[in-house]
Amino acid sequence: MNKKSIWLNYRFPIVLIISIVIGSIIGVIFGEKATLLKPLGDIFLNLMFTAVTPLVFLTIASAVGNMVNMKRLGKILGNMFLTFIVTGLIAAILIIIVVKIFPPAEGVNIAIETVEELEKITLTEQIVNALTVNDFSKLLSRSNMMPLIVFSILFGYCVSFFGENNMVAKGLDALSKVMMKLINVIMLYAPIGLGAYFASLIGEFGPQLLGAYAKAMAIYYPLCAFYFVVAFAGYTYFSGGKPAVKSFFKNIINPTITSIATQSSIATLPVNLEAAERIGVPKDIREIILPIGATMHMDGTVISSILKISFLYGIFNQDFSGIGTFVIAIAISILSGVVMSGIPGGGLIGEMLIVNLFGFPPEAFPIIATIGFLVDPPATCINSTGDTVAAMIVTRLIEGKNWMSET
Repeated sequence: MNKKSIWLNYRFPIVLIISIVIGSIIGVIFGEKATLLKPLGDIFLNLMFTAVTPLVFLTIASAVGNMVNMKRLGKILGNMFLTFIVTGLIAAILIIIVVKIFPPAEGVNIAIETVEELEKITLTEQIVNALTVNDFSKLLSRSNMMPLIVFSILFGYCVSFFGENNMVAKGLDALSKVMMKLINVIMLYAPIGLGAYFASLIGEFGPQLLGAYAKAMAIYYPLCAFYFVVAFAGYTYFSGGKPAVKSFFKNIINPTITSIATQSSIATLPVNLEAAERIGVPKDIREIILPIGATMHMDGTVISSILKISFLYGIFNQDFSGIGTFVIAIAISILSGVVMSGIPGGGLIGEMLIVNLFGFPPEAFPIIATIGFLVDPPATCINSTGDTVAAMIVTRLIEGKNWMSET
C-alpha cells in the first residue's frame, strides 16, 4: 500500500487519533481547566445516545422481521449465547491466573471511607429489571437497553409472520438505513467531540492513575492489551483463518478508538456495525448480535469484576483461593457483564452486586467504584470490539469455515 491508499483507507481513524492526542495534551497541560471543553464532548455523546435507542430497535426488529427462516434465527441466538459464555469463561480463567500470580492489593493500603448503606439488590430483582420494564415509555431510555432488545426481538418476530418483503419489514429496513446514515453524519463531529471529551477526562481524573491503585492498573491494562491482540487473534482465526484475522484488525480501528474515548459500548455500536459490515459479517447476524452484545457480551467487565473481587479480598486480608471461591467469582463476573447497561457508569450496578452478593461491607463500595472508573476505557474497548469478534465466530458456526472467501 502506498501513502495515498493508506490515507484513503485510514484517514478517519488517523484524524480521530490525532484529535484525541491533542485533547490528551491539552488535558495534561491545563489540568482541571480543560474541563471547560467538556460540553463539546457532551454534545457528541448526547447525539450518539439520542440516535442509538431507535437504531437498536430498528436494526434488531428489521433483521428479525425480514428473516422468514426462524430456524436461522434460533441458530444465531443459540450460537450467540454459547459464544458469549465461552469467551466470558476464558476471560475469567485468564484473570484468575494473573491475579493469583500478581495479587493486585498486595502491599496496598487504602483508607476506607464510610458510605451510606447500599440499596439491597436481590438476584431475582436484577433478572427481572435487566430484561423488562413496567411501562412502554421506559423502553425509550438508553438505561434500559436489554428490555428494548427483548421487545425488538419479539416485535421483529411478529413482523416475520406476515411473510417476506411485507410492508412493515420493508419499512423497518428502510428506517434502519436512515438511522445508519444519521450516525454517519454525527460521526463527522467525532474528532472535535472526542478530542474535547478526552481533554476533559485527562484534565479531571488523570492524576488518580498515580495513586494507590497503580498496581491494579498495571495488571489490568497490559492484560487487556494481551487479550485484545492474542485472544481476539485466536477467536478470529477460528472464525475464518488468516483472512479473518487480517480483516478484523484492519477494520476494528474506529470502534477501538471510539470505545476508549467514549467509554461506552452503546456509543460504539454504530461504528461497530459499520466495521462488521466491512469485515463481511452477514446483515442478519451483525444486526442481531452487536446490539445484544453491547449489553450482554462484556469480557472486559468479566476481567475487571474478578480484579475488583481479588482486590477486595486483599484489602480485607482474606485469601482469594479455592475452587468454590473461583466458581462464585466467575458466576458473579459473568452476571455483572449481563446486567451492565452499556453506558458510562453502568458498572456501578455490577459493583453493588459484588459488594452485596459476596458479603463485603458497604465500605468496600467506594474502593471498587474507583477501580471501576480507572479500568473503564480498556474494559469498554474489550467489551465493544469483542462483540464484532463474537459476530464473526457465530458467522463461522452458521455459515461454515469458508465464509470469509465469499465476502
